[in-house]
Amino acid sequence: MRDDCPGGRGAPKPRNDALGDPSLKARGLGDGKGDFMKRLVVVLAVVSFAVSLAIVPVLAGEAPAVVVPKEKTLLWNGTDFTGWKRFLPEASKNVEDTWSIADGLLRCTGRPSGYLRTETPYADYHLHVEWRWPEKPGNNGVLVHMSGPDVVWPRSLECQLASGNAGDFWVIGGLEHAEHAQGGERVQGRRTAKLHESSEKPAGEWNQYDIICKDDWVIVLTNGVLQNLATKCSDKSGRICLQSEGAPIEYRNLWLEPLQ
Repeated sequence: MRDDCPGGRGAPKPRNDALGDPSLKARGLGDGKGDFMKRLVVVLAVVSFAVSLAIVPVLAGEAPAVVVPKEKTLLWNGTDFTGWKRFLPEASKNVEDTWSIADGLLRCTGRPSGYLRTETPYADYHLHVEWRWPEKPGNNGVLVHMSGPDVVWPRSLECQLASGNAGDFWVIGGLEHAEHAQGGERVQGRRTAKLHESSEKPAGEWNQYDIICKDDWVIVLTNGVLQNLATKCSDKSGRICLQSEGAPIEYRNLWLEPLQ
């Protein structure tokens, strides 16, 4: 084919894109290549903004990091509910009617069922809790390794506070430990009974619970008496909860300290 023929090697190749349209300047649209780059920048900016919107909810929904105590820490400050969440499954119920603070004590009516939980999940700690029954003794409990959504009752290991049974373990929501899984005379349904006779004090007197969580072990002492041991726990960390489950109860001196 001749070079001077239409379509020959010497003829300029037709361009249909906007970059090669010489009429753009004449129409006041400026340089085609420059406009293309501007449009590209705008598109990238829009895409980046859209991606950021998609990421923010994901980040906001992330669970808080598990904390291993490095020093002795007050779990309850004695004045308000900072660091805690009060939960009742019925939205129509007022948590203020169940949980309150007076005279330096944390008070719970025991009704309706629900709990007060830490906002932070913990692992490898010594938890100290003091409680008493201001009226007729009844039922409540301390939940450790709580995880998942707020429901009654959440996945956790309950360290029982029911009068006469403080030190029993109850598995909740699929959590498991070796002593419960293997069965035996101490296991009744979800319950693993304490090792010894009750070491609780009479109603109106203060009791002490010391709960030691280390790796996959949970150890419970009631007023200094070793009452239960759970090994090979399926869960090794989680939030800490105080139950509202049946009877008025008062708490004080809630703290965590690191394990030696």
